[in-house]
Amino acid sequence: MSDRTDETVDDAAAQEIVAAVEAGADTIAVPEEMLREEPAGAPPKAPAEAQNLYAKILSMGMAEKIKLALRGNKDARLILVRDASKMIRRLVLMNPRISDAEVIAVARNRSVDEDLIRLIVNRREWMRNYQVRLALAQNPRTPLVIAIRQLPTLGERDLRALAKSKNVGASVATQARRMIANMSGPK
Repeated sequence: MSDRTDETVDDAAAQEIVAAVEAGADTIAVPEEMLREEPAGAPPKAPAEAQNLYAKILSMGMAEKIKLALRGNKDARLILVRDASKMIRRLVLMNPRISDAEVIAVARNRSVDEDLIRLIVNRREWMRNYQVRLALAQNPRTPLVIAIRQLPTLGERDLRALAKSKNVGASVATQARRMIANMSGPK
């Protein structure tokens, strides 16, 4: 396997890199501090440190970004989930160390693309989390079918908030109002 660091990695080469990283057989060099997860309760990074990390990731080649997306720490994932490459954003969600809080943040992100939303919906363990379902229902970028499918799983208080919200699609708000009316029963 070649160590590609250029930005023009085609899909076949990217899949080859992903397979090598997942098998632990890659030769891609990524700084160790970007792979090591900070312990819970550790002080947050200084703004200069975060900026430095961002600059390092920005200058990386595609192969390095792929490895970092699959094996990187929370700070690296936070940066890479906003990468210009759809493939890199998808691979971040495949990182085995991604937390529920990070998935919720992706689901809440109003600039997230539909592919990431669909990846979240397809993972049962994430969809068991109430906050993920709520974030998907509230996100105006969530496809209408997916957003409406989340409504029956939400509590009355959140349905009332969605029914009044101007930040969700009209269809989602209307469906939330119907569900609230059905809860109240006929008058």
